[in-house]
Parts: sequence; structure tokens; C-alpha cells
Amino acid sequence: MTKWQDPAAIRFMLDDCETWAVVGLSGDPTRTAYAIAALLQGRGKRIVPIHPSAATVLGEAGYPTLADVPFPIDVVDVFRRSDAAGGFADQAVAVGARAVWFQLGVVDEAAFARTAAAGVPMVMDTCPAIEWRRRG
Repeated sequence: MTKWQDPAAIRFMLDDCETWAVVGLSGDPTRTAYAIAALLQGRGKRIVPIHPSAATVLGEAGYPTLADVPFPIDVVDVFRRSDAAGGFADQAVAVGARAVWFQLGVVDEAAFARTAAAGVPMVMDTCPAIEWRRRG
């Protein structure tokens, strides 16, 4: 386990957080973000698509940016390359999100340090599907 896969942070997000803004979620069902958003919905989470097209995905209205979402966000779940992900962690802190999740393969140690310094739990380089599977 790395410092950015803290079991308490993972448990908090999976168990206590309800509204997940999914950065990079489009209506393309072949994309991983779509499958994970559907899984989150199946687990009772509300998903909020964040994509420049602001499309409705899986029955939920989309928004072009996190700042455009007119209600509180619990988790910002980022499906972007590592070199483009850090700004979304900063935006998550700025909009008052309760937590940040960078998907499998997405690592930005500087963004992790900034987010942790702001008092916001963050995990990186894992996936809710993997973490729920680990629980059995």
C-alpha cells in the first residue's frame, strides 16, 4: 500500500460519499469512465458527468466544469492522464469537494501533496471496482 491508497480514505469515499463528479465522463459506453460511472450508480451513488460537451450520461445532466455544478460534490473522480489530472484535484479543493479519487494508472504526487495539505482525502492509482472487489 502506498500513502495514496490509505484504507481509511478509500472506505470514507466508498461508504460515506454519495455524489461523485466523474471528470472525463462522456456518453461513450466503450470508455472505462462510463463503466465505472454505471458501477457507481449501481452501488447507489449519484454521478455527475464532467465533460466539455456537458452531455447527459446515464440519465444524469452533465456540466462542462466542476465549478458549474450547482450542488455539493462529495468525490471528484478523475479519468485523465497523469500529466493533466492535477488541476482537477485543485479544482476539487476549490469547489469544496470532500474527497478526490484518481483512477488506476493516474498518479500526480504534487497534486496529492497539495490536496492532503488542504485537508481533503485523496486516493490515486486504483479504482472503485477494484476496491469493492477486494472487500468481497
